Amino acid sequence: MEIKGRNLIEGVPKTITIDDSEIRESLGECIAVIMNAIRVALERTPPELSADISDRGIVLTGGGALIKNLDKRIREETGLPVSVADDPLASVVLGTGKMLSDFRLLRKIKID
Repeated sequence: MEIKGRNLIEGVPKTITIDDSEIRESLGECIAVIMNAIRVALERTPPELSADISDRGIVLTGGGALIKNLDKRIREETGLPVSVADDPLASVVLGTGKMLSDFRLLRKIKID
């Protein structure tokens, strides 16, 4: 894969070729942070919601949902069913729009 950007040392545009192993290595720490956040969130989830998550699973949305095999990694590490939203990039915006248009739902949000 060719990547184009500015060489920070020389200050000029440059194109380099990288392979998937370099991409995986660069994302490794970020994926570890995501996995830890999922574990913490599941530990703090009330029992009544835990049952729903066990039955229905986790749905990934947003751009991060498009990271190849992230759903499989989460499934392997949590033992829960994991799926990717039909249109992960638009689902966040559409869900936010629904919340903002329904004031009853909006009032249910607890802000500490």
